[in-house]
Amino acid sequence: MADWTDCLNFGISVTKQASEIVLSAFQQQKEVKLKSSAADLVTETDQRVEKILISNIRNRYPQHRFIGEESVAAGERLELTDSPTWIIDPIDGTVNFVHRFPFVAISIAFTVNKQTEFGIVYSCVEDKLFYAQRGRGAFLNGEPLHASGQEDISQCVVVTEIGAERDDLALSTMTSNIFRLLQLPVHGVRALGTAAVDMCQVATGGADAYYHIGMHCWDIAASALIVQEAGGVVTDTDGSEFDMMSRRVIAASSSAVASRIAQVIQAFPCRHDDEDPCKCVCGAAGVNGV
Repeated sequence: MADWTDCLNFGISVTKQASEIVLSAFQQQKEVKLKSSAADLVTETDQRVEKILISNIRNRYPQHRFIGEESVAAGERLELTDSPTWIIDPIDGTVNFVHRFPFVAISIAFTVNKQTEFGIVYSCVEDKLFYAQRGRGAFLNGEPLHASGQEDISQCVVVTEIGAERDDLALSTMTSNIFRLLQLPVHGVRALGTAAVDMCQVATGGADAYYHIGMHCWDIAASALIVQEAGGVVTDTDGSEFDMMSRRVIAASSSAVASRIAQVIQAFPCRHDDEDPCKCVCGAAGVNGV
């Protein structure tokens, strides 16, 4: 098995360098543009950070491939191959960034043969560096991470997001999911505004589960590995095997908690990240499926 430690260390280094750009712009007024909806924002800083990250990594590893949120938004084709690939979200939590709400992260996953080898999530304002390497554990600022192991859903804090989808079906599905979880009951439902940091809370044991529908591979590829390496479980929202391209995820402290959440939440139709954008997605969402 190849050792990708040098790539991980380089990834951490360029992430910390890029975070300086994020932090220097954090308190400033931003020029904001809309992407898919009024809640899907992009700033010049998002684009600048992604370009710098890709440029620095490409200079070091010219044969590697890239999937970047802003590159895809600009029309670049999203294709995950077997080649070494860096999946980059330059600012996860752009709405937070625009409003100076202090949960903003750079997220980088590295895949080979379509399998994530390491993940990096740097919560810039908090100065919290989450990272994991496949088979070698998960860490926060160098200290080992461990999921809570909680198996009783009634004792859980669950994290989720409303996300950028604003059509009636998506909104009604997401709000009714929260309603059903609260009825189970659970101890509480939280949202930090960044999927990457949300999922990392499961790895720390501070939260017991995270679920979401409609996010993208760059939001969760890194943190999914971090949760798994911390002893947590990551699945599709219907309880099947996790696919980072499916835009559906449950991350949990245990299989029991993941299964219980899968039993009660619904999904709405979303085109897979690697699906042909011209392909129509049809049909109403039912329980545990689209």
